[in-house]
Amino acid sequence: MDHPKDSDETPILESKSGRSKAAAAAPVAIAATTRAARYARGGWNRGVAIFDFILRLCAIVAALAATTTMGTTNQTLPFFTQFFQFQANYDDLPAFTFFVIANAIASGYLVLSLPFSIVCIVRPTAVGIRLLLLVLDTVMVAVTTSAASAAAAIVYLAHNGNSNTNWLAICQQFNDFCQRVSGAVVASFIGALIFMFLVVFSAVALRR
Repeated sequence: MDHPKDSDETPILESKSGRSKAAAAAPVAIAATTRAARYARGGWNRGVAIFDFILRLCAIVAALAATTTMGTTNQTLPFFTQFFQFQANYDDLPAFTFFVIANAIASGYLVLSLPFSIVCIVRPTAVGIRLLLLVLDTVMVAVTTSAASAAAAIVYLAHNGNSNTNWLAICQQFNDFCQRVSGAVVASFIGALIFMFLVVFSAVALRR
């Protein structure tokens, strides 16, 4: 008469043992899932950091091209004699001078930011460095965009003039000068666009 009781109690003990094993395995599964999520997030951020580094190299090329092209632009037109000449230099216009200074600052900043970008590749979960780059990149967006816009306005007047204010178009005479400053403005806008991409990628990386 005792055997049926024993057979009734055995499943109960096995059920309790199964629940205890499941409860013990739950934290292990949660920890493994957390580690996998951190690894995936770190890998994604490392990919963004590598792309950030490549974009900074491209921005350096664009900013240096804009600086050197504008800073070395001048043209002289001889009239009548070699002692009577018309000359156009970039520093004759304050907007072009500001353009050279702004792009030179952007070039220097980009060079100095490369080690920080490398740190973000090595430590993809670092927040402080990424936040610092985000703030400084945003400042550079404003600087390069304002310089390129001011220079673009002068280039437009040089090409088309303004009949209302009797400003004559000078690009028919100073053709080489206008071509070089136009190329410098395009390079500066490319640099500003790259800075915008850097800001977006840094913001996305911080959010993740």
